[in-house]
Amino acid sequence: MAEPFAPQSPADVVKLIAEHPLAWVISQDFQATPLPLLAETDAAGNVVSLLGHIARRNPQMAALQSQPRALLLFQGPQGYISPRHVSKPAWGPTWNYAVARFEVHIEFLPEETDVALERLARHVERSQSNPWRIAEMGPRYEELRRYIIGFRAHVQRAHATFKLGQDEDAATFAEITAALAGTPLAQWMSAQREPPV
Repeated sequence: MAEPFAPQSPADVVKLIAEHPLAWVISQDFQATPLPLLAETDAAGNVVSLLGHIARRNPQMAALQSQPRALLLFQGPQGYISPRHVSKPAWGPTWNYAVARFEVHIEFLPEETDVALERLARHVERSQSNPWRIAEMGPRYEELRRYIIGFRAHVQRAHATFKLGQDEDAATFAEITAALAGTPLAQWMSAQREPPV
């Protein structure tokens, strides 16, 4: 039996990470660092690993080298849903959100630091009319690169919850999305309401 707030497809989880790449990386000693990560998928579109980089001076790096298991938490669009949006007098407030969590094994890859940085720059600059490129830094890139290291987080277990109003009746759902019109949350709610393609 499918979970009530499961995403419609693996592509939804990939989209969440692409649009909200900043994840909390939590090591087993409960250190936590927010880092931008990029999803890597298998042939079926499932996230199998995440590529990123971390500062060598970050004390969490030593913790991850010692115990490479970690938890990654991604948060997508989210927001409070007020009863004022709904015409039912007894309707109670709620919070809608899309989140994903991954239990991972971290592998440090100094030889892939350049790849991790270049891919991240391409990703975050993709909407610019004249995207910035790492090469524009010139010699300073090599100076700064010494202080970071690339890593790949291999997914051991994944779980995503997209609580986006799927349990509301059509009229209530329409009232909520109308009240939130134009927001990312409303867009994600409508996309999850539509039948999967």
